[in-house]
Amino acid sequence: MAGKPATDGRSSGKPWRPPSKLPEVAFAGRSNVGKSSLLNALVRRRAIARVSSTPGRTREINFFEVNGEFVLVDLPGYGYARISKAERAAWRPLIEGYLHGTSALRGLVLLLDVRRDPTPEDEQMLAFLAERGVPVLVAITKIDKLNARAATARVEQLTSKLALEPDQVVPFSATTGAGRDELAAAVVDLVRR
Repeated sequence: MAGKPATDGRSSGKPWRPPSKLPEVAFAGRSNVGKSSLLNALVRRRAIARVSSTPGRTREINFFEVNGEFVLVDLPGYGYARISKAERAAWRPLIEGYLHGTSALRGLVLLLDVRRDPTPEDEQMLAFLAERGVPVLVAITKIDKLNARAATARVEQLTSKLALEPDQVVPFSATTGAGRDELAAAVVDLVRR
């Protein structure tokens, strides 16, 4: 899976999406969950999505075409406290506008940090997607930050807490590459539905 930024203005700071006949898989999660690093690892390119040491940098929707076959959609992170309330409030209609406004969406990958409990925003996102019937994968990121036993236990705990099916969950590390192939295969399965 190799990707490139979609061309001709396929980045949006309002509830709008570029015309595309390709299937799309969106990626969402709170700020600082490792979404840009995951996208870069997934397509095996270092800078397809901009990685920053400052959380909350993705402030628009970014579209990345992959091999002319499908599009990965990078939604803004949510829940970062240092962003103004007005700016955070603006992201909700941006994200919901995208999710409501596309028929190309085949599924969404929700990212959760293995070291953090799900936020109310994470739970709201899962409920919103379930209500709309959008297939969801959950990538539990940063598993390299815990030892193997603790990471496995934590993944099982999060899976149970959120009432997820085990095949919906992919433990992932952008640092070690763990879970990369499994997530890539799951994304391709979503696209082919």
